[in-house]
Amino acid sequence: MAHPLPDLEVERSLFARGAHRVVGIDEVGRGAWAGPVSVGAVVVDKQMDPAPPGVRDSKLLSAKRRQALDPLIRDWAVAWAVGSATHRECDQLGMRGAVALACSRALNELAVEFDAVIVDGPIDLLAGGGPGFEDLVAAHQWRLQRPVVEAVVKADQKCLSVAAASVVAKVARDAEMAALSESFPAFDFHSNVGYPAPVHQRALMGYGLTSIHRRSWSYVDAVPLSGNGTNARA
Repeated sequence: MAHPLPDLEVERSLFARGAHRVVGIDEVGRGAWAGPVSVGAVVVDKQMDPAPPGVRDSKLLSAKRRQALDPLIRDWAVAWAVGSATHRECDQLGMRGAVALACSRALNELAVEFDAVIVDGPIDLLAGGGPGFEDLVAAHQWRLQRPVVEAVVKADQKCLSVAAASVVAKVARDAEMAALSESFPAFDFHSNVGYPAPVHQRALMGYGLTSIHRRSWSYVDAVPLSGNGTNARA
């Protein structure tokens, strides 16, 4: 089934309501068992040039196509950033809190001011939650008053700024997991980027958890010697 290309309809509606710069944000790594959860942020304004051809939800693109689009998106955007929450913060805050923290870090890294944010899904991803969230996020607040937040279901498929953010986030997190894979070759992180692919699951059964695994996830109960903190380097 063909997916329609995303456009700027939602962004334009926010401009019509008074926004000057709109940030599309999207997360990657929510369902992984290892590594961070990362959030991309891409800023657009009324004067944007046409986007690079073929920008769409990163899940609908090959790795080669994402790699090709990533520098084009960064050149096209008014500003862009990627923020992450570590595997330990995922455990401490739960996924909603970790995504909120990663969002806050991404927004704090943007070099321009903005007044509206589009998030993917039915809820406001910037609203935190979980024990310790307020303390952790305090050092990563964006510089302005809280922006208007537009929550759009399937925004990564509908909104161009969010689709662009999904590509930037995916490429950045994949590169981080590929670098970490050198320390844990048995887990094939350069290929599965922390998701529960067969090689990853077999390595868990043989070696136990690495130092970058999320330990609060339910899969941990089935891992032998799950509390030993092993760094598998086979």
